[in-house]
Amino acid sequence: MTRKILTGLSSKTYEHPFDRKALASLQNMPGVSLLLKKVNEYGIDRLLRLQSLGSEIRISPRNFPQLHQTFVETCQILDVAPLPELYLFQGTGHIQSYIVGVEKPLVGINLDGMEWLDPDELLYVFGHEVARIKSQHMVYHQMAIVMPTLKNLLSSTTLGVGGLVASGMELGLYNWRMMARFTADRAGLLACQDIDVATTTLMKLAGLPDEYLTTAVIEDFLIQAREFASNSFDTVDKVTKILSYTEPGLSWVVMRAGELLKWVDSGEYDNLIQQKNLNIPEEPEEKEGETPQEKEGWNFLTSW
Repeated sequence: MTRKILTGLSSKTYEHPFDRKALASLQNMPGVSLLLKKVNEYGIDRLLRLQSLGSEIRISPRNFPQLHQTFVETCQILDVAPLPELYLFQGTGHIQSYIVGVEKPLVGINLDGMEWLDPDELLYVFGHEVARIKSQHMVYHQMAIVMPTLKNLLSSTTLGVGGLVASGMELGLYNWRMMARFTADRAGLLACQDIDVATTTLMKLAGLPDEYLTTAVIEDFLIQAREFASNSFDTVDKVTKILSYTEPGLSWVVMRAGELLKWVDSGEYDNLIQQKNLNIPEEPEEKEGETPQEKEGWNFLTSW
């Protein structure tokens, strides 16, 4: 399959509205600037890089040529440069990948991901990760990764700040991280350029090995995803939302597949692939007298 190189692609053209609104809410929360300052003070960016460098296998064209080439192709398609480093880490029994590094990003994938996913599906996973670079939101993504450790440090060293972090700001950060997955999933689809590939990848992320992905299983998964997507987020119980978005072990692949299918059905994906709208869309005009809360729109922390 020949895939289109999306030269000049802007993340704004495929950004999910839930991602945009949740980030706006997060950025308006008191204490976020202090958290960012603390992240820099503790040198967390450098520590996360050293963790990968000191314990994982760096991928090169010589040691794992196919894996490296798939990663290169992903970055070429999504117009991501310079090329981040790629690392391989030990298997965990399920597919895992990550990206860290604000100044010099690196991507990691585990042995299960390399073995379970074919090259097309790896495009989707790599596209999902490098989308953080395209959106220039790595600093917030990284802050979410280290939030538990950072919260403990702040609680023990700064009077009162720990309580602030543990309240709405922490929930806001986790909420945004979940919403940002929708944008990253769109980038993954733009990388592999096949909704069927995106579907099987998400199912494998849910824990299903290739031998279980029969036609009936895939069709039922799509029915379930569309059924979930037909529900309104505003009808979900408040406590359920908070518990769900702060539970790191949940992949929410059915919800993510549903949102991805809605995007394809809208025709926006096809427009991007046909390179009809790669540039940044114009921002809507601000209405006179509009409050910050009204501009944010949907946000699970404030709208019920």
